[in-house]
Amino acid sequence: MRRAIAYFALPFAALSALATGPSCSAQESSSRATSSSASSGPSTALRDTLAAACSHDEKSFARFLTARNQKSFARLTEAARIEFMKRFVLLADAGKPTLSVNPAGRPIVSCETPYGTVELQIGGADLRDSLAFLPLDLREASDPDSSNSRHILMGMVRENGEWKILSIGLLFLDLPSLEAEWDEAQTQSNEKAALSTLESLAKFIESYRRTYLRLPESLAQLAPPKKGTPNADAAGLIDSALASGEFNGYSFRYVIVGATDVGAPAKFELSATPKPYGRAGKLSFFRDATGAFHAADHKGAVGDATDPVLKTE
Repeated sequence: MRRAIAYFALPFAALSALATGPSCSAQESSSRATSSSASSGPSTALRDTLAAACSHDEKSFARFLTARNQKSFARLTEAARIEFMKRFVLLADAGKPTLSVNPAGRPIVSCETPYGTVELQIGGADLRDSLAFLPLDLREASDPDSSNSRHILMGMVRENGEWKILSIGLLFLDLPSLEAEWDEAQTQSNEKAALSTLESLAKFIESYRRTYLRLPESLAQLAPPKKGTPNADAAGLIDSALASGEFNGYSFRYVIVGATDVGAPAKFELSATPKPYGRAGKLSFFRDATGAFHAADHKGAVGDATDPVLKTE
């Protein structure tokens, strides 16, 4: 499958094994799945979870996590939240979900991306009290060979009257136990991305100077125009998220320095600071007025020109 990710290859040593689900005491019928009362049933909840994961809709996806897991999910970086959702649909890109049912009335979610479509078919739920276990078949829509499909048992739990994701196969979904390990795995890549973003910002600021013969007053002037063509107040050099100063767990600051009354050209400094410290990264990055880049662990504070100099391309 093109651009697919490893099938539920959750890289978490802290995942706890979940005992085999309880024996079936009731079978969710197709008529029940299509009735009005099924709107809050486990099949519908799992269907909507998968649709949210397909489109990388963080807000909708979080609704189907237990309260304990919701808090941890919210504390993850944006990149980590998206990476987590990808694992529910096997595709590395955000897709367009389409909902349907099979001839027996079971829900089907098709997740379509430019690089492939995954079809996720939900089977009948084995119910007991506040627990439900649902078989899930996943296959590439273009592959007619059903033997290539993946089969997994999804666990759901009823919490405050709503069905939430409990487990993936025999792996218990316990995000609080995984936060530290996830943070450690993401820190290095986030720090590398923050430095790369800082380097790109410096180039875009110089591009602005060449076009408008002065430095921008703020990062907001590098954002795309709300309408019309790029101009000095909205140059269209960076996206709106970065122009706000917050991007992928780092806070970016831009300061003009070095201008004089005798005509010396203005210079500028840039900084990138992890927010919160330790989760998005530990290193604070600083670009001084001479164009050199520095990095050091400031425990979440802004770096400065006394920090060790980095070798950059």
